Amino acid sequence: MTDLVVRRLLVDLETPLPRHWNGGDAFRTAWFNALSMSFPVGEQFFIDSVRNGLQALPAEQRARFEAEARGFIGQEATHRRIHGLFNAHLATQGLVNHWEPRALRRMKRLEDVNVRAWVGVTAATEHFTAILAEYLLTNPHALLGAEPRLATLWLWHASEESEHRSTAFDLYKALGGDERWRLRLFRMVTVYFLTDVLRQTVNNLWRDRSFWRIGTWTSGWRFLLGREGLLRAMVGPWRRYLKPDFHPAQQDATPAVQWLHDNAAQFEVVGRPA
Repeated sequence: MTDLVVRRLLVDLETPLPRHWNGGDAFRTAWFNALSMSFPVGEQFFIDSVRNGLQALPAEQRARFEAEARGFIGQEATHRRIHGLFNAHLATQGLVNHWEPRALRRMKRLEDVNVRAWVGVTAATEHFTAILAEYLLTNPHALLGAEPRLATLWLWHASEESEHRSTAFDLYKALGGDERWRLRLFRMVTVYFLTDVLRQTVNNLWRDRSFWRIGTWTSGWRFLLGREGLLRAMVGPWRRYLKPDFHPAQQDATPAVQWLHDNAAQFEVVGRPA
């Protein structure tokens, strides 16, 4: 079990965001904006999945997970609130969140599915967020030149995603989740995640009037598919989830631990494990 601390980020999200807040780069800004648009509804899904999964466990198993589940829910609730504030600024810039309504429609279809499948979807998605977190924490160029308060927001979020990367996975196993469905749900999440983030990024660029600029796509190619590109870097960690002996704890959490240690002045602890 993992001791998960709930933190309050001490970053100003009242001041409006620059349009190209990520180093003046239209593509990188649009990509991160797209991710943020998915977070409030996604984090709520994760919270509901873990809460309901916990309640579905027998009492003796539930006690083993309760403290970690509370920490997970507290961290995700904080992420949901912070990105809600972030997204409100994006709306004032004329960006339209198409990802959220698509996600809500899919969740509607899952209403009659057993809670173990919800937790399996959460575990699969949390692997994606952990991969992204590791990339952000070890590749400074992803946020090169970003406004400092926003760079702090993304690196704080990344660190906490790394911190709670095992919670949903362990809960899925405790609920009796099997390997066949674990991999099936992961492949489904892969298709939805990649298509959704790319669609929303393109839409953001269109509304930002950066879509037709050659520099936008040169930057996009370099960021996603260059020598140190995000999608290229994700392939190895993505494949790890397919291995029969996979566990999220196999991922190195040192960059997250180090960032939280070095940036303790950027947040305050508001909740600790009981």
